[in-house]
Amino acid sequence: MAYTNINKSSDYFNTKLFTGTGSTLSITGVGFAPDLTWVKRRSSDRGHTLCDQVRGDGYNLYPDLNFAQAFATSTFTSLDSDGFTLGADDRVNQSSGTHVSWNWLGGGTGVSNTDGDVTSTVSANQTSGFSIVKYTNPSSGSPFTVGHGLGSVPKMIIIKNLSSAQNWGVYHTGTGFGYYSQLNSDINATSANLVTATSSTTFSTYQDHHSTGNELIAYCFAEVKGFSKIGKYYGNQNPDGVFQYCGFKPAFLLVKQTNDPNYTGDDWFIWDNKRNGYNVDNDYLRVNSISQEGDSTANSREVDFVSNGFKLRDGAGGSPINGNSDSYIYYAVAEQPLVGTNGVPATAR
Repeated sequence: MAYTNINKSSDYFNTKLFTGTGSTLSITGVGFAPDLTWVKRRSSDRGHTLCDQVRGDGYNLYPDLNFAQAFATSTFTSLDSDGFTLGADDRVNQSSGTHVSWNWLGGGTGVSNTDGDVTSTVSANQTSGFSIVKYTNPSSGSPFTVGHGLGSVPKMIIIKNLSSAQNWGVYHTGTGFGYYSQLNSDINATSANLVTATSSTTFSTYQDHHSTGNELIAYCFAEVKGFSKIGKYYGNQNPDGVFQYCGFKPAFLLVKQTNDPNYTGDDWFIWDNKRNGYNVDNDYLRVNSISQEGDSTANSREVDFVSNGFKLRDGAGGSPINGNSDSYIYYAVAEQPLVGTNGVPATAR
């Protein structure tokens, strides 16, 4: 059984649903002051938007697009003590539209970190294995290192160029160093010097992957036993599909296919424990798409959340989450640890 120092997962990550008003809207009930908030409209097509404390209120990024950072108080007005405040932009606050927000606790507005070759600004939560890192690409030095503040080795790092339009890059332990996936694209993992090494204090990257002087943001995730799991599985194209042990029942699951030889690539999928659907019909959203929430059973995206992990139920040919012998990377966060230090077990739904 898995144990963790975290007794209540929702103190560090929480999904919050809300209905838009089309005017200034304060969302509360997250349970903490979020350092990263990611919003997607569910009820109709519209893109993703996220804001974090290190870049500051009103500075937006769009996970489905390669755009540079944009400032607009019509989306995020502020990140607050128990949630966040939105402007009237229908991307995040459509009148009568249903929306989802995924929220992570970091370490506040950020502090200077000199562990790497370049100085970074870091908001880190070592307990939950999550940090936000902002740094400037130097004029030379390949590879160079960047401090991430986690105190443990990150297994997934999501990087975005803030200064110019450039694809999102995702390093994941399941694809390895020297390879990356694009968060805003369905393409398979490709070779590039995005992240070439990691340690408990820094990650290594190459100057020539970005232009000199560009500002970059990195969202770093380390695996925390009983709270988060970052790994890889192989599909079997069977309704009695692969079971992936996590040590907890997931509250959030991100999956991406990495090597299907029959397709250019498949989408990034997100499921969570708050939106419509129950096993086996947990509804999904796609990161690299503006599409509204999809019905898993109707579109062959079936996955069960169980007490100690997740099980794929998609047996369709060419499945984007359970193709025969295809490889998939994932990131999962616990609804509640299987057993915390309080000794209370989580239960299956």
